[in-house]
Amino acid sequence: MKKIIFVSHCILNTASKVVLYNQTDMNAEENLRKKFMHKAIDQEVQIIQLPCPEFTLYGPKRWGHVSNQFDNTFFRDHCRKILAPCIQQLKEYLANEDWFEVLGIVGVDGSPSCGVDYTCCADWYGSFECREGLDKTFNECTLEKKSGIFIQVLKEMLKENGLTDKVKVTSLFAPEPEKCLEILDK
Repeated sequence: MKKIIFVSHCILNTASKVVLYNQTDMNAEENLRKKFMHKAIDQEVQIIQLPCPEFTLYGPKRWGHVSNQFDNTFFRDHCRKILAPCIQQLKEYLANEDWFEVLGIVGVDGSPSCGVDYTCCADWYGSFECREGLDKTFNECTLEKKSGIFIQVLKEMLKENGLTDKVKVTSLFAPEPEKCLEILDK
């Protein structure tokens, strides 16, 4: 029986991520990402890469965003559109449980899109040009205990398809490494 896991796009392709400048956080996430990937490969888990909604809308030269900016009908519709084939694949694997075991889905906490338990939030909008108090605006960004928009839409689609109880959704998050590593222990 083949074990299968669905993962956020940037777990396999870090080139899709927004350029980050906090080297300590980057290193911690990268170390956990490598540990997770090595464990999955060592256990011969098949890995299916979810699409990146931010990259498919904005490309690589985008600014960092917060989930508040993505919480709109246009972004949610985009997420639904790119997730539809993934849900079909997931349903097909689950329908063939004699051949496949779906371990679950792994997002990336802190992401405005793919955060499962934590996402970044702030009241960001408008242009940067001539804006006063920009440092204050950026410093008001917080990590809140809720899912990013892409994961919210994914969970809605799982529920609509009767898959909520069949598919575990967890995350890669350096301060809580057990979340992504434990899902591979099935």
